[in-house]
Amino acid sequence: MADKGGHPGGPGRAPEVGRPDGVRNVVLVGHSGAGKTTLVEALLAATGTIQRRGRVEDGTTVSDFDDVEMRQQRSVNLALAPLRFGDVKVNLIDTPGYADFVGDLRAGLRAADAALFVVSAVDGIDGLTRMLWEECAAVQMPRAVVITKIDQARGDFDDTLMTCQDAFGEGVLPCYFPVADGDRVSGLIGLLTQRCFDYSSGERVEREPDPEFLERIAEQRGALIEGIIQESEDESLMERYLTGEDIEVKGLIADLETAVARGSFYPVLTTSVPHGDHPGPVIGMAELLEVITQAFPCPLEHTVPPVTAVTGGPPQRIECDPEGPLVAEVVKTTSDPYVGRISLVRVFSGTLRPDTVVHVSGHGLADRGHEDHDVDERVGALSSPLGKQQRTIAECRAGDVCAVAKLARAETGDTLSDPDRPLLMAPWTMPDPLLPVAVRARSKADEDKLGQALNRLVAEDPTLRLENNSETRQLVLWCMGEAHADVLIDRLSARYGVEVERVELRVPLRETFGGRAQGLGRHVKQSGGHGQYGICHIEVEPLPSGEGFEFVDKIVGGVVPRQFIPSVEKGVRQQMTRGVSAGYPLVDIRVTLYDGKAHSVDSSDMAFQAAGALALKEAATKVPVLLLEPVDEVAVLVADEYVGSVMSDLSSRRGRVLGSESVPGGRTLVRAEVPQLEIIRYAVDLRSMSQGTGTFSRTFLRYEPLPTHLADKVAAEERVD
Repeated sequence: MADKGGHPGGPGRAPEVGRPDGVRNVVLVGHSGAGKTTLVEALLAATGTIQRRGRVEDGTTVSDFDDVEMRQQRSVNLALAPLRFGDVKVNLIDTPGYADFVGDLRAGLRAADAALFVVSAVDGIDGLTRMLWEECAAVQMPRAVVITKIDQARGDFDDTLMTCQDAFGEGVLPCYFPVADGDRVSGLIGLLTQRCFDYSSGERVEREPDPEFLERIAEQRGALIEGIIQESEDESLMERYLTGEDIEVKGLIADLETAVARGSFYPVLTTSVPHGDHPGPVIGMAELLEVITQAFPCPLEHTVPPVTAVTGGPPQRIECDPEGPLVAEVVKTTSDPYVGRISLVRVFSGTLRPDTVVHVSGHGLADRGHEDHDVDERVGALSSPLGKQQRTIAECRAGDVCAVAKLARAETGDTLSDPDRPLLMAPWTMPDPLLPVAVRARSKADEDKLGQALNRLVAEDPTLRLENNSETRQLVLWCMGEAHADVLIDRLSARYGVEVERVELRVPLRETFGGRAQGLGRHVKQSGGHGQYGICHIEVEPLPSGEGFEFVDKIVGGVVPRQFIPSVEKGVRQQMTRGVSAGYPLVDIRVTLYDGKAHSVDSSDMAFQAAGALALKEAATKVPVLLLEPVDEVAVLVADEYVGSVMSDLSSRRGRVLGSESVPGGRTLVRAEVPQLEIIRYAVDLRSMSQGTGTFSRTFLRYEPLPTHLADKVAAEERVD
């Protein structure tokens, strides 16, 4: 490709754009350590957006500016890095590469019009990257691949290219390949231009390729041209090419853009960014920027997600038009104790301006602590973020991304629209958090601040679910994994000054009777004035699992007056919620009231409630009281190669494997019934077992008796407590 690059006006200025076709929104995708953040630094430096490249190891990069990221030396947040190349503004969206932070990654996919898959020539491709490729394929998102770390000792471009072609399928073809001077990569050869771009002097020098590469150029160039013209709208191109006609490079580049935009052709590029023990020139930035600006689609070519009225109704199609109705989406929310709430917003239609009123709509995440809301709010200042730096802008037009201040109610995933025409954008899919982590405040002062801090974290992160379990009296954070939990606890401390500690998660058990028993409840007290008098005889028998509670009235002769029979039932129900042995709710029993006594003056509703509770407690002393544990139906989706390991592991967790079925893409869905006690950490264990490729869902099924040795252990722990 020809070099049509250029620098922006200078560092510190936010690149501006007047038309949607002058924008490219590109999300960087790849596993942790592939080099996404380092690549963003190199691109920013190559375009003059920043004066000097930062280093992940030093905590000086633009993307990783959060305190947690600097300490852990890895990305845990989505970050926006805008730059200008020629006449095009490029919004680079750097995403985390660790599976725990897939929520930010999917938000990046939503905000982007194309995805750049970053693959390390040293480490290859992991399972998460393969899964994300499939997700992009499902929505036909245009993609390209950039191979990094070719300058390192174990970096092998050709092997990595073959791995990409094997993992991502047909259409993955190189546009450039690296050349070396001894042991050091010195430049790239462009297959379309058939030119060598030599970086050995530290500058990009274009020259003729060395003769030794001509055969390889001819072979790979032919495959590349065939891949491009298969997607061309000019049906005569293939015939002209096969007859030996030399196809003009300019026309091939135009067809390359068409092929990439259709999501059926995936150019492969390569870069080298020296650091530490790997000195040398920065290679491949101009080539990568050319592909991004010339081959990636602009927002006009990307279909806007459907919208509906906030009250419902049929989906409406919205065009990417700066003059159209305002439709924007909050793709990321951050809360700062000093600055307040900052919302990263992708504008799909219309133009967003500061100090105007917008309608904020959020629906569909009530189960994760996000109440449905529809409010009008005034927009604060608009800015174009570059790391910590917020650069003020006058407006944000359709197709662009900006940061909005002072939207107090806006949460990640919310829709911003015109108050006179409020709309709701179809939400993107978020994975369910399946790792429960129980926490408690370390002090009374921390407890007072904990609620507000957690509400802010929930507003930022739709992959976090907050649960206040009334049965176990525990505060539970449902997270994506251990790393996700660690970051949340770190943020509570560093950002909000709230110290919490982890505690062992308690699974809500149940109790039931192990046989039939009778109980006498006698509540008789006389202390002057009206006394309390209530006597009842009950019989308790167990019911099948899931039957709940049944109360039977067999009183004859009025020995218990009719008005007090409901009182006995109420007392029994109250005692059932408190339990009769280990303090867990009592379930699946039938209670029959068959006898009792009353006093004409001293009997009352409260007296017979107390009698009913006492009768149930006495009956429990005559038969074994069984502990019941919750059992979930679990569906595990894994690659075929891990099915045996998964089934064996489920069996070792006291699970019953119900069966399996094949799923397209070389995967298998395994269904099983597993006690909740055994899958508390299954989200972590499955990821380890399947190299990050396995996913699962769980649904409560029923309660079953807890094995005796485990029941004895629980009873012993309750006695200690």
